[in-house]
Amino acid sequence: MHSDSRPIFGLVDVNSFYCSCERIFRPELRQRPVVVLSNSDGCIVARTNEAKALGLKMGDPYFKVRTFLERHGVAVFSSNYTLYGELSHRVAIAIASLAPSVEVYSIDESFVRLDGLPEPILNAGRAIQARVLEWTALPVGVGIGYTKTLAKAAQHASKVWREKTGGVVDLRKPEAVEWLLRRMPVDEVWGIGRRMRDHLASDGITTAWELSQADARAMGRKYSVVLEKTIRELGGESCMDLEHAEPTKQSICTSKMFGQRVQTIEGLGQALATYIHRATEKLRKQRSLCGALRIGIQTSFHGDGPKYANASTVVPEYPTDDVRQLTRCALRALEGIYRSGYAYSKAEVLLMDLRQRGEFTQDLFSPSQPERSDALMATMDRINRRWGHDCLRTAAVPKAPEWAMKRALLSPSYMTDWDQLWRVYCK
Repeated sequence: MHSDSRPIFGLVDVNSFYCSCERIFRPELRQRPVVVLSNSDGCIVARTNEAKALGLKMGDPYFKVRTFLERHGVAVFSSNYTLYGELSHRVAIAIASLAPSVEVYSIDESFVRLDGLPEPILNAGRAIQARVLEWTALPVGVGIGYTKTLAKAAQHASKVWREKTGGVVDLRKPEAVEWLLRRMPVDEVWGIGRRMRDHLASDGITTAWELSQADARAMGRKYSVVLEKTIRELGGESCMDLEHAEPTKQSICTSKMFGQRVQTIEGLGQALATYIHRATEKLRKQRSLCGALRIGIQTSFHGDGPKYANASTVVPEYPTDDVRQLTRCALRALEGIYRSGYAYSKAEVLLMDLRQRGEFTQDLFSPSQPERSDALMATMDRINRRWGHDCLRTAAVPKAPEWAMKRALLSPSYMTDWDQLWRVYCK
């Protein structure tokens, strides 16, 4: 056993997650470049290494690169979040079967605690990698370090030097940390964005190693406590443990571009009702109540045609998670900001002033959400969890709206729809 008592973190990351999910059911694409597009097929949000080698960038607008993609035989998919969510869940199960403690950090990343496992810990990383591949057919990289930030850096190295490392990197030896951080641009450090990169450049810091050697307390006073923690973590001091519970959101936003322009108040009302349906599901999941609601509508600001955008904030009679109450508030607010003669391209719902149940004190004269609303919402959520989140909804939410986001290149729901199961033909 290793004598060091420090925690040992691992970061498990699926390689090109969205694209890898699509490749599972299309094995002929394993050597071909693949890209996945954003909502409404707007721009590239995921690329395989083969696509990156062609010079394709994150955020490239699809309409601009479409001819290039066709010329180079790039397989293109619309975002299939149902498929990605199911596979993400299965990856988490595979990881948890081998790791004592797991934090699902994002749809394609999980932090794990590996201390207490027998050395060499590298073998534990390889075991996790093999099990995820066996159970889900998805390739992952694993980074290991004494802090979450160093584990993230190690995972970065597992991608850059995949052929040499096999996709698993143990970054616990001081000489290994220095070797990597000297070669790692500062904006590759977890939590360092472009703006902070520019600030650090003005201080003469361009690499992760230079950042790790900076005075943590002084940099914290100059910039933020977050940067101070990052510097300490790069130096091997653990400042962040696993987060086993998802932090409660202070606001919930649902916003999408329409697949085609909407010109009627009825169409906009349907869109807002649909977004509220989604947002209140999240609201109830974290057991919060909404104290204020903001809706917004806008036209596209590109191209010809008249431009218009407006928003309105409504305060419900009492803090609520009842989808019916919030839908009524939104439709009433829409009447005040809608203008005819415009082709609307987007609507937005923002739930604000979120309060945990029991966090606010009611007085005798303030109404509160009736118990029958609580019972109805609980029943609605149980039915939708069992049969699908669109099974039971308000009458304002259409089943197949004309304005739904464009997803012309959507792959089947191989794992969640009986009618779209993968078919294998044997000759």
